[in-house]
Amino acid sequence: MTTAMQNQNPAPSLPDECDELLHALAEQRELLLITVRGLTDAQAARRTTVSELTLGGIVKHLAQGEEVWTQIMVKGDGELPDSMLDMGQYRMAETDTLTGLLERYAAASRATDRAVAALPDPGRRVPLPVTPWSPPEREYWSARRILLHLIRETAQHAGHADIIREALDGANTTAQR
Repeated sequence: MTTAMQNQNPAPSLPDECDELLHALAEQRELLLITVRGLTDAQAARRTTVSELTLGGIVKHLAQGEEVWTQIMVKGDGELPDSMLDMGQYRMAETDTLTGLLERYAAASRATDRAVAALPDPGRRVPLPVTPWSPPEREYWSARRILLHLIRETAQHAGHADIIREALDGANTTAQR
């Protein structure tokens, strides 16, 4: 192929890996947010299954999860973020409102997106904090793996949220009432 022909038909550029990962995370976030549309605080705090999980608790947990994992990814110091072991992250406290939790989740999502956009290399490895469930030797994850973890965690809890919402009032991500 001549140079002139190559210039006429340049190879299509591939999407940036971080953009693709963030797009997948955004899709999962959006599915989760469908499950809380139109709910009151009381509904968001209500248990509808044998699980302790509530819709508000899931939003709170995912907001805190993005905050913690973004801090781990950005700081890269292996230190345990203060709120990582807070078991209250799974419950909607009496002082919590669904609006407040959604604002926190949106802010955490924006912070994650900004941090990922600023990454020079998604393969950069960072030490994970030592936790009660950690293996005896320190683990190192790449920023890519942290993003994949956030996608998995969000998808898993979006599925939980769909079941909780359907038990609450029959609505779900494909059939809103």
